[in-house]
Amino acid sequence: MSQLLPVEVLEETEIRRLQRRGDGTVEQIQKTGDYSRHDVDWLIKSIDDWHPYKARRMQADDPSRFPANWADYVAEFRDRDYPLRFTHRGVYGFCRNRMGDENLAYAFYDQPELVHDMTESYTTMAIELWRKQIVDVQPDLIECWEDMAQNSGSLISPATFREFMTPQYRRIREFADAHDIPIVLVDSDGFIEDLTELMLEAGVNAIYPYEVQCGNDVARVLRRYPDIGCVGGLDKQCMARGRDAIDAEIERARRLIEMGRFIPGPDHFVLSDVSFASYRYFMEQLREVCLTTEPASVAV
Repeated sequence: MSQLLPVEVLEETEIRRLQRRGDGTVEQIQKTGDYSRHDVDWLIKSIDDWHPYKARRMQADDPSRFPANWADYVAEFRDRDYPLRFTHRGVYGFCRNRMGDENLAYAFYDQPELVHDMTESYTTMAIELWRKQIVDVQPDLIECWEDMAQNSGSLISPATFREFMTPQYRRIREFADAHDIPIVLVDSDGFIEDLTELMLEAGVNAIYPYEVQCGNDVARVLRRYPDIGCVGGLDKQCMARGRDAIDAEIERARRLIEMGRFIPGPDHFVLSDVSFASYRYFMEQLREVCLTTEPASVAV
């Protein structure tokens, strides 16, 4: 977002800090622990809040969106040996970060015109920015951040998804197809196997991280949806259980790679109960299995 204000500290103790971010969201930050931040208040509660926010911060032609040394980035990107992405902060994700999950859940029913305008306006701005960027740089994928599920499944119904999210994802897919961008990748935590079908229907063709702790089974997803690519899918907690557990998870990664359409990795951030030695061992074994395993359909 453009024209953000400085961060304002509202309250601070030895164990936590309460602050207002530049976009108006109030967050509480714990100074210890793995899960250290969560939002507690949001700027947008009604369409009357949204209109001034949109007018001030949703301008694709704001010159501050591109750094003064953009040409240096372009030169680097054109000579890269790594994947490059365009980013979309989510259809659901954009709204929840400005309203909160509970407020958004009500808004789908009580203020649908607000949610439609938020999702459409943000996607329009993102596409306008991509059009400016793609003049100079060709990305490999578009990544969208959602985090719209918990351990029992999606936070919204299929009908709500199709009404509010599908139209925007089809716009993203249309842009990708028009500019030879092969992959539209979505990031969502939680149990996302059923959400996968809705995403595919809307034009998404890759999803991550398929958290094991939430019950996701990448092998089941790959068999059920032959047009989806999966990323992640390995139990990060194996690193806290020792080398035998790591070896078993790496062997599972090998079998999944052989199925095709899968890039293995930890299914979320690695927690503080994992030693650096265990993390390094996991990554060394994962690198080896990735370099020595091919999908069965292309193996020689």
